[in-house]
Amino acid sequence: MNWPALLRRRPSRRTVRRTVLALVLLTVLPVAAAASALRASYAGSPAPDAVTRGRDALWLGHAWVDGRRTDADLARLKRRIAGTGVRDLYVHSGPLEHDGTLPASDYPRAKWLLDAVHRELPGVRVQAWLGDVVVRGGHGGLRLDDPVTRYRVTASARQVLAAGFQGVHLDVEPVRDGDRGFLALLDELRPVVRSGGGVLSVAAQQIDPLPAMHSASGLLGSPKWWSQDYFGKVARRSDQIAVMSYDTAMPWESLYGGYVAHQTTLALRAAPRDVDLLMGLPFFHTEDLGHQGHAETAAAAVRGARLGLTRQDRHREHFGLGLYVDFAATDADWRAYREGWGRRG
Repeated sequence: MNWPALLRRRPSRRTVRRTVLALVLLTVLPVAAAASALRASYAGSPAPDAVTRGRDALWLGHAWVDGRRTDADLARLKRRIAGTGVRDLYVHSGPLEHDGTLPASDYPRAKWLLDAVHRELPGVRVQAWLGDVVVRGGHGGLRLDDPVTRYRVTASARQVLAAGFQGVHLDVEPVRDGDRGFLALLDELRPVVRSGGGVLSVAAQQIDPLPAMHSASGLLGSPKWWSQDYFGKVARRSDQIAVMSYDTAMPWESLYGGYVAHQTTLALRAAPRDVDLLMGLPFFHTEDLGHQGHAETAAAAVRGARLGLTRQDRHREHFGLGLYVDFAATDADWRAYREGWGRRG
């Protein structure tokens, strides 16, 4: 066989067309199939009793503890959450320093907020929202594999509990799937928080929508997803776990709602039934590659969470929604939450 001649031979137009078509199909068909699956997940009707269980939470910005918020702001907040299922306020009180410490000067008006909430919103808990960027080596972030850093984070937890907070909401990102340092931190943190009379809440990354996607995203340098197994390990070390079910890059509302329904189903399967599972609701409206505000709506997230709850564990009591975030929320966001997730009858 004349291999040099064959190698010099140009492919025919038919061959080129077939090759291009094959490449297009290999790219488009999986995407189309995934889109169809998400649209199907968004179809149907939620159960009438798939509504608030009184275990919802609201993320509050740093202005509530640095002196910018006033009694008038608290009065507006009271009106906002009156008659809803909001039980926890995650108040940004950090961030943590990269070594795990927390300067008390970061939350100078905490006492004002805590006293005001206890007076005006009885039954609502205030948790200190603490976080930092996670690094795997070097500097510029939190080293979860460092025992000294973990010890300082637990000391920071003791500090905010002594200041009167009723829990710690830990939001450190990104945590790679299988990260043992993060599990070790939770093992050390939870008894400290509980001994201080508080609850430990964790902001969790999304769960693999497809098997092994966490591995693929990790190889690409974007540890966006956790495996269901790792999510369960984190949940078992927490009192509450709130899935950050936004920033999905979904282009249409129906796809985003179906994605939330699927995430809700996966999370319900993984989280113990005595742990509060919260699905994050986007109360913000940025438009970028990761978050299409016109698609990631509060209404779609509420309906998606209700559908997932209906299909997987309709009568689960330890379930709620997490509203992110107060300073970016619109009247339409609050209306979607109230009308979609409020008790019927």
